[in-house]
Amino acid sequence: MHMPKRDFLSLLDLSSEELDYLITRGKKFRQMHAAGEVHQPLIGKTGVLILQMNSTRTRIAFEAGLHQLGGHAIFLGTNDSQLGRGEPIEDFAKVISEMVDIAMIRTIDQEDIQALAQHASIPVINAMSSLLHPCQLLADIQTFEELRGSIKGATVAFVGDGYNMCHSFINAARQWGFNLNIACPPGYEPKADILNSTNNARMVESAEQAVKDADLVVTDVWSSMGHEGQEGNRKAIFAPYQINEQLLDQAGKDVLFMHCLPAHRGEEISETLFDDPRSVVWQEAGNRLHSQKALMEFLLLGAQ
Repeated sequence: MHMPKRDFLSLLDLSSEELDYLITRGKKFRQMHAAGEVHQPLIGKTGVLILQMNSTRTRIAFEAGLHQLGGHAIFLGTNDSQLGRGEPIEDFAKVISEMVDIAMIRTIDQEDIQALAQHASIPVINAMSSLLHPCQLLADIQTFEELRGSIKGATVAFVGDGYNMCHSFINAARQWGFNLNIACPPGYEPKADILNSTNNARMVESAEQAVKDADLVVTDVWSSMGHEGQEGNRKAIFAPYQINEQLLDQAGKDVLFMHCLPAHRGEEISETLFDDPRSVVWQEAGNRLHSQKALMEFLLLGAQ
């Protein structure tokens, strides 16, 4: 029986139940990986990874994950596809649909990712845009739940730039039912339509207010892809929003700290924050592999 095509362009593309399934499956994949168990349901499947912006964790997770599941990955950087040289996205989408089974794309414009998905007959995964980073949230929620149990009803603080990670945390608050406090410098707030799409997220005045009694504290770099040339200005504007040990002391006693990486030590985090026992960034990074495997298996084969 042929499954209807599903895409993963935003956390809102799946139901809460499906997202919970992916987290459970990701946890299982982490255990199997640790035990050296081989599971290859995707033998004969090929995925294409189209990265128009740099990537470390996303590329490794997709390539290693597909390989571990028995499939094969093809990487296309900025210079490797005709996309950057004027081939219409709809043409490119139809061509790759004839040759591979799943596509993952990272590019600045969410609209380009949506156009690829609309014209492709294979599942398309958003590997990050300037608007959203849904794959990262699968790893983040998995990490929290491995260490603390269900995130439903928890208090999460997002401190920093109201950009793609913040937008995906707002969508996650809506889908998983946790409470999100957001602290951003004035003028760097998340998009109003995304913020207003749920009662689970709210803006607060300061980093201190955001982290008060939080179970999870999250930040991201102050200058992301698309902010080239603004780094100097941003350092001054964002300085009061640094996450450091003293700020974490104001959160809940069992607080966890996460960062999607790469991090700029001494900017959005203190130099030593990753050495703090409350930081779980390495487990979080590792879970990109397991959550991505769960996602690819689900989009290609359905729930197992």
